[in-house]
Amino acid sequence: MVTAGRARRKRRRRVGEGGLSAALAGRRSPQRRCPAPRDRRRPSAPAGAMELGRAGLAWAAALLLAALGAQAAAGDFDPYRVLGVGRSSSQADIKKAYKRLAREWHPDKNKDPGAEDKFIQISKAYEILSNEEKRANFDRYGDAGESQGYSQHQHRQFHHFHEGFYFDESFFHFPFNSERRDTSDEKYLLHFSHYINEIVPDSFKKPYLIKITSDWCFSCIHIEPVWKEVTQELEALGVGIGVVHAGYERRLAHHLGAHSTPSLLGLINGKITFFHNAVIRENLRQFVENLLPGNLVEKITDKNYIHFLSNWKKENKPHVLLFDHMPVVPLLYKLTAFAYRDYLSFGYVYVGLRGTEELSSQYNINVYTPTMMIFKEHIDRPADVVQARDMKKQLIDDFLSQNKFLMVTRLTNQRLFQELCPVKKSHRQRKHCVVLLTGEGDKFAKAYEAFLTFAVANTKDTLKFVHVYNDRQPEFADALLMDEEKYRGKSAVVILERRNNAGKITYRTLEEAWQGSKEDNFILLDLLDQLRTDPGLLSSETVLADLNDELAPMFLIRWLYSMMDYTSDCWDSLFHSNWREMMPLLSLLFSALFILFGTVIVQAFSDSSDTRDSPPSEKEESAAKTEKNDASFSKESNRIPRKGFVEVTELTDINYNSNLVRLRPGHMNVVLILSNSTKTALLQKFALEVYTFTGSSCLHFSFLSLDKHREWLEYLLEFAQDAAPIPNQYDKHFLERDYTGYVLALNGHKKYFCLFKPHRSGDEGGTLGSCEDYDSSLHTEARGKSSCSPGSRSIKNKLHKLSFWMERLLEGSLQRFYIPSWPMLD
Repeated sequence: MVTAGRARRKRRRRVGEGGLSAALAGRRSPQRRCPAPRDRRRPSAPAGAMELGRAGLAWAAALLLAALGAQAAAGDFDPYRVLGVGRSSSQADIKKAYKRLAREWHPDKNKDPGAEDKFIQISKAYEILSNEEKRANFDRYGDAGESQGYSQHQHRQFHHFHEGFYFDESFFHFPFNSERRDTSDEKYLLHFSHYINEIVPDSFKKPYLIKITSDWCFSCIHIEPVWKEVTQELEALGVGIGVVHAGYERRLAHHLGAHSTPSLLGLINGKITFFHNAVIRENLRQFVENLLPGNLVEKITDKNYIHFLSNWKKENKPHVLLFDHMPVVPLLYKLTAFAYRDYLSFGYVYVGLRGTEELSSQYNINVYTPTMMIFKEHIDRPADVVQARDMKKQLIDDFLSQNKFLMVTRLTNQRLFQELCPVKKSHRQRKHCVVLLTGEGDKFAKAYEAFLTFAVANTKDTLKFVHVYNDRQPEFADALLMDEEKYRGKSAVVILERRNNAGKITYRTLEEAWQGSKEDNFILLDLLDQLRTDPGLLSSETVLADLNDELAPMFLIRWLYSMMDYTSDCWDSLFHSNWREMMPLLSLLFSALFILFGTVIVQAFSDSSDTRDSPPSEKEESAAKTEKNDASFSKESNRIPRKGFVEVTELTDINYNSNLVRLRPGHMNVVLILSNSTKTALLQKFALEVYTFTGSSCLHFSFLSLDKHREWLEYLLEFAQDAAPIPNQYDKHFLERDYTGYVLALNGHKKYFCLFKPHRSGDEGGTLGSCEDYDSSLHTEARGKSSCSPGSRSIKNKLHKLSFWMERLLEGSLQRFYIPSWPMLD
C-alpha cells in the first residue's frame, strides 16, 4: 500500500509539471486527462510520462511559432505605409495619395523593373483603405478580410482563443488564397475604372478573354493550368487577357454579368459573350476565333484576285494579300485583319489549293514561306513585301503600320484628315499636306495620274499627299478655293498646315489650275523646297468645317445591323443563360403580354357594346355630311379619354339610371350637349377645360347627343325659364334652336341641375350660370349661322369660360333648378 501511494504521488507531480505543456498544446492529448491503466511494470511509468511531456512542449512551441509567423505575414503588408498616410487620414487624403503614387508608379510611365509590383501594391492598399469595412477589419485584426468577397466568416473560423491569436490557412499551404497561388494572373488584374476607360475602347482593336475568379474556388484551381497555357499562346497572337477577382472587384463582376466563379467571357467591340463549353485549349481558341467577324479575310484565287485588288479606289484602302500553305486562315491573320480593318483590306491565298498557280507565279511567291504583300494604287506590282518562315505579330504590326494609307489617299472623313494631316506641335514637327482638289471621271484622270506620279517621286515623312472630290466635300473645296472662276471645272493643288483641332489652317493655293504638266511639277516642287526654309510661305488662313463621312452606311442599314446584333444577343442569352438569371426577363415579358391581351379583350367588348347600343342616326339635311363622322366616332367614344385627357362617357338609355337617377348622394354628373357635327371639337375643348377638376371623386363627366335626345333636354330646360326662356313651339325658329355647347351639372339624388350657357364670340365677360338675352342669341345663331355654327372655327369658344363655371359649381354659388322627377331618356 505504501509503495502504491508513493507511485500515485509521483504520477501527480509529473502531471502537474506537464500541465503547462498540456495547456499550451491546446490539451490535444485526451489520454492525459484520465489516468492510464495500472501496469504492474512500475519502473517504466516515469519514462513514458517524460516522453509525453516533451511531446507536449514541442507541439506548444510549433503552434506558437505558427501563430507568430501568421501575425508577421499579416503585418508585412501595411496599406497605410504603402500609401504614406496615417491611420486617422480622411478618404480625401487617401484618394489624393493614391492618385499621386499611381501616376508615379504606373508601368506605362515608370520603366523601373519593380514599378509593376509597386503599382499593384498601391492599388491593393487603396482598395482596402477606400472600403470602410475592409479598413475597419485591417485596423482591428491586422487583415482586411479580402477573402470575404463571397463569405465573411471564412477567416473567423480560425480564431481560437482571442482575436490576436488565430491560425491562417497559409500555414497549411492551402492553394485557395490568391496570394498563395501562381502570381502570373496579377499582371492581368482588372479594376472597374481601368476596364471602362481602357479595356472597352481597346476591344474595338482586339478581342479580350477575361476570367472571373475568387478565393476558395475549387474549379478555379482546376482550370488554372489550361488557362495559363492558353493565355500565353493567345497573348502572343494579339488577344487581350484580363482577370477579375470577384472578391476585390465585386462591382466589375456584377457589371460583366458574372454570377458564379469561375466564369470565362470574351469582349469585342464593347460586347460581352460568355464561354459555355469545356475549358480545354481547342475550345478556348475556337471561342476567341468565333468572336471575330466572319468577313475579315476574303479567300483569293486566280479568278477573283483582279477584282479584289481593283477595289482600292472604291474602298480607299490598300489591299493586303497573305500567302500561306495552311488550308484555313490562321488565327494570327484574322486578329491582324480585325486590328487594321479600318485601314486595310485583307485577302488570303492558300498556295496549296488548285487555282492559285497563276497568282503565285505572277508575284514569284515562295510556297514554303509565308508571304505578305501590300498593293496600293498599282495592282500590277506590290508596294511592299515581307517574307518570314515564322510570322510574328510584332513583325506584321511593323510592316502594316508603315503601309496603312495609299500614296494619295482620298479624304473621306474627318478622322482620316486628322490622322494624315496632324496638328502642328512645334516648329520641328511641322507636317504639311499637299491636297489635290479634283473631280470624278475621265476628265480629271490625267491630272490625278500626274499628281500621283509626283507624290511617289517626292515621298517624305514631313509631306502627305491627299486628294478630295469637290462635289463630295463642297464646303472643304469652297473654303480653300474661295469660289474663284479660274478653278471651275479644273483641278487645283493646295499646300496646307493644320494649326489646331478647331479647324484653323494656314495654306497656299497654286496660282494656276493643276494640269499635270512639267511646268506645274516644277512650280510645286519649288514651293515645297521654299517651304522647308520659310514656313511663312503659307500666308492665307481659314477655318475648315468637318468633312462629310462619305463611306458611312445609310441609317436604315445601320438600324438593320443593330437589330441583327440585338437579336443574336437575345438568342444567345436565351439558350445559354440559366433559368434563374432569365426569370426577371421572362416575368417582365409575360406581364406585358398579359396586360396587352387584357387590354385587347376589354377594348373588343367595349367596342361591340357601344356599336350595339348606338341607334341609327336620323335623316336630316346634313345627313350626307355627318354620316361619315358617325361611322368614325361611334367606335371612338370610349377612346376619347385617352386622347382628351378626361374620361367622358355617352349618356344613353342603358346607363341613364346608374349615371344619373341612382347616382350616389353628393355626386354630380357634368353633361356636355353636342351634336354629331360638333362632337370632335367640343369634346376636345371640354376635356381641356375640366381636366383640372378630374381629381374630385364626386364629379362624373358625360356627353349627350342632341340629335338623339332633344326632347329630353327641352323638357329639362322648361324648369330654367327664368335663366333660359324657351321660345314658343310655334316660333318659326323652333326647330333651328342650337343647344350645342350647353353644360348641365345634374344632381340625381336631390333632383336639381345647374346650367352653363355657351360663350358667345365677342362677349368678354361670358355667362357663368345666367342666361340673359337668350332669345336674341338663339335667333342670331340660327339665322346668320355665325361663328357659333357647327363646323366653324368658333365652336371651341363656346366653352371658353367653362373652367370658371366649374369653380363656382364646386363652391356651390351657382343657381339651382329643381325638378319633381327625372324624365325617361328614350
